[in-house]
Amino acid sequence: MKQASYDLVVVGTGFASTFFLHQYLKKASPKAKVLVLEKGHLFPHAERVKEKRGEATPYASFNPDSDSTFDNHNKKKGWVFTQGFGGSSNCWYGCTPRFMPSDFKMNTLYGIGKDWPIAYDDLDPYYTQVEELMSISGPAQTPFPKKSPYPLPPHSFSTVDRILHQEYGNLYVPQPTARASVATKGRGACCASTVCHVCPVNAKFTIENSAMGVYEDPRVELLYGAQVYSLDLEQNVARRVNYLKDEREFHVAAEVIALGTNALFNANLLLNSGDTNPFTGQGIGEQIGLLATVYLENLENTGGSTWVNANGYMLYDGQHRRDVAACLMESNNAPYFRLEQGKWRHIAQFRMVFEDLPEAHNYVSTTQDPLRPAIHFKGPSAYAWRGIEHMKAKVPGILSCLPVERIEYAAPFESEAHILGSTRMSRSPAEGVVDQHLRHHQYRNLFVLGSGSFTTYTPANPTLTLSALSLYAADKTF
Repeated sequence: MKQASYDLVVVGTGFASTFFLHQYLKKASPKAKVLVLEKGHLFPHAERVKEKRGEATPYASFNPDSDSTFDNHNKKKGWVFTQGFGGSSNCWYGCTPRFMPSDFKMNTLYGIGKDWPIAYDDLDPYYTQVEELMSISGPAQTPFPKKSPYPLPPHSFSTVDRILHQEYGNLYVPQPTARASVATKGRGACCASTVCHVCPVNAKFTIENSAMGVYEDPRVELLYGAQVYSLDLEQNVARRVNYLKDEREFHVAAEVIALGTNALFNANLLLNSGDTNPFTGQGIGEQIGLLATVYLENLENTGGSTWVNANGYMLYDGQHRRDVAACLMESNNAPYFRLEQGKWRHIAQFRMVFEDLPEAHNYVSTTQDPLRPAIHFKGPSAYAWRGIEHMKAKVPGILSCLPVERIEYAAPFESEAHILGSTRMSRSPAEGVVDQHLRHHQYRNLFVLGSGSFTTYTPANPTLTLSALSLYAADKTF
């Protein structure tokens, strides 16, 4: 830390922080002073690949395992994320569908949950901007409104994908994805190896390979190993950020502060700081996902050019959402075989992903260690569970265009790696923590970024939307 005070202090270097900074720096003064505090360290892609191969790398010990950074009061529920520079951009799988317009007004349309204080049309230009920055591969026709083409062509369908697309049109499309379909901007083309956690050919967009130039900007000072534990909140202003580095305590003042850690740690920081908003930490959760395996009669399912080849929206939108959760189908193109002679490829798999609602019995609390939040999770909403039963009743009819022998369902996954809620967005502090620009309702110079702000938990992957929200927040406020 070179100075005692900055124009902007940002906590974290993941999607939320980086896209916020990208937009802020476009509008900020050439003399602006920005400090970025990153708890972890850079673990370069090439070194991650070494580790994946079983080779020694000194970088492997720099960042703690995520499970060691919080107290989990429900061992049956996993919470998946990555520590270090770039945050979870290093472990995400690159799935980037937009939300549907209806996702932002669930109460108005279906009497469920709360409406977001922002509409699809507000985010539309920022969705486009993120898609350009990430060089998204996607289809010409989409189930959600889109005014411009995707930067890269879509991935190719498998046999089953082609049949479903012919039956359902733009309700079954190649998945929009940050896994490049052709080589671009220093990234290779997706090799469909399904090792997306650490892409072996660097096809997946990450903060490290983004070429956005945020952390190379001379106005930005990036400090690694800075463990932020609280803010000084005084007279409705966030005045200072408090952190530990090399076992020493530091305090830095700022005109504006932006929290860009994940939904667990943003809430923990606010609670440690004395934030008394009753919704801070409340409603932590994510979607539910489960695998459906479809056994086919004399149909070879081959082809496809990436892991999640396609998205199916046949169970997503509609009046059923008044009673049961929406479901997004993900076509799973991982290498798999049917273990029967002569039927090796007579099989298809889909990941069924269901929306959820914030529940008060799922929450984040503090512990005696200010750096270590506790997570209390009793389970998803009854609304989400009903969505699973609704899906199982409808899928045989939806897949009737295929020669289906039988369908088998696995138990829900322990995590979708999408940590949502805990600092939800709302029109007033009577319903949430931050406003439509992700500014804290009480502390108006404090931004709380990321998917913790989501008012409801749609079935679509959150990263594109949380990144667009960061652009929107910085653009509308400065």
